[in-house]
Amino acid sequence: MGSLGSRFQSPSQGPEEAAEGTSTSRKHGCECKKRKRNAQCDCDSEQEEDDAILDTPRRKKLKSTSRYIYQTLFLNGENSDIRICALGQEWNLHKVYLCQSGYFSSMFSGSWKESNMMEINLEIPDQNIDTEALQVVFGSLYRDDVLIKPSRVVSILAAACMLQLDGLIQQCGETMKENISAKTVCGYYACASIYGLDSVMKKCLEWLLNNLMTHQNVELMKELGTEVMEQLIQSSDLFVMQVEMDVYTALKKWMFLQLNLLWDGPIKQLLADADAWLCKRRTDLCEKEPFLNTDEGAPFRSVFKYVRLQYIINDLASARILERDNILPPDWLMMVYKNQWFAMLRTEFDNDNGPHEANKEEFELSSMRCGRKLTKDGDYCWRWTGFNFGFDLLVTYTNRFIVFKRNTLSQPCGGAVSLQPRRHLAYRLRLASFDSRGKLVCSRSTGYQLLTLEKDQEYVVMNLDSRLLSFPLYVCCNFLYTSPHSDHRPDSSEQESTAHSVS
Repeated sequence: MGSLGSRFQSPSQGPEEAAEGTSTSRKHGCECKKRKRNAQCDCDSEQEEDDAILDTPRRKKLKSTSRYIYQTLFLNGENSDIRICALGQEWNLHKVYLCQSGYFSSMFSGSWKESNMMEINLEIPDQNIDTEALQVVFGSLYRDDVLIKPSRVVSILAAACMLQLDGLIQQCGETMKENISAKTVCGYYACASIYGLDSVMKKCLEWLLNNLMTHQNVELMKELGTEVMEQLIQSSDLFVMQVEMDVYTALKKWMFLQLNLLWDGPIKQLLADADAWLCKRRTDLCEKEPFLNTDEGAPFRSVFKYVRLQYIINDLASARILERDNILPPDWLMMVYKNQWFAMLRTEFDNDNGPHEANKEEFELSSMRCGRKLTKDGDYCWRWTGFNFGFDLLVTYTNRFIVFKRNTLSQPCGGAVSLQPRRHLAYRLRLASFDSRGKLVCSRSTGYQLLTLEKDQEYVVMNLDSRLLSFPLYVCCNFLYTSPHSDHRPDSSEQESTAHSVS
């Protein structure tokens, strides 16, 4: 035993030294005391660290009261004082919990016959409500949190609205806004419209404005109704890819799908089949009447009237397609031709060199809508097709800059170019990128702007932060090249080239 005990004793320290060390430690006699007064003692910092650790609370989850209540009272129905019967199922519940619902609170507190009944049969007039939804809604009265599956949110919202559970209604709304996609957006919008969730409707419309043309989807186009499509097509916030002609083309495909719901083919084949279908009607039925004037086409008139035709007939190939399709009534086109002709004459002979003043309402209603997809980072330069009263605008993306250039003499152009010393332009440029479900990942906007450009002048529209860029990147622009006929136009003593915001 002696030899075993000696193993624990340091050979360089005797019993006296060991005793001295113990005594020193009790008196806190460390070498730090011999240092300068302004030096920090390591022993003190260690002591403070230990004290901080001891004072830091540690959370340990115990069996919660909420879980116990949910299991015992709701699932097991112990001490139940009322039975609710609905859709062939029964729930043994408690009035004190049911009174959290405005529906049951009014029932039990008034002079209704149900206030003293032990069993209540609920009539469920809403077809969106099923027993699973009622199970979730009743259970929410007995617990702190509720997990809502996106696939079940419509039924749960319907039940929550019937029972007047404001907190659960709000949670359903948040669930819907977080899970909007091509598969859910139409159903969520319709549901939000029925149950008065304006914020959800607004979010669904925003999603559709961003994705209708950037991520075309056959099933989505089949589901979109006329009312929603009207709101999308008339909006200046619609993310148009390429030019206004593509809006018309998208509507043509949508109309074909609405009338041929059984069509099941790839998205690339859709336009060809829509054109073939229209051609067959014209030839087989000897139909000379524009399609929108027929009984079958009449329901779509209210949507097509929001297409900005003035930016379609400014391109010869597009104008010929309009004539060939024979969808639009001739009087629509004749009015557009007339207005565009007078706009061109004002530009050439009345010194109308573009909008000088802020006119947001005119911009919203009449601006040209166009867009471009940048698949990856790099250098790009493009122009959108069409005769824009001699304003040849080149757009460049390079080195994270987006630049507008008024081209007159420096680059070839397929049409006539205005040689006026200055041209004015109202514009808004937006950038956006989306995730796989069409949710906005990042976005930037210039807001509404007025810009004056001299011949071949360039203007940096946006300087991008590379940390915020995500590709593919979608560029969407709105332009207004001419001023309204009643606009006041200043004389030749114009200011130098400027750009400023539209209020």
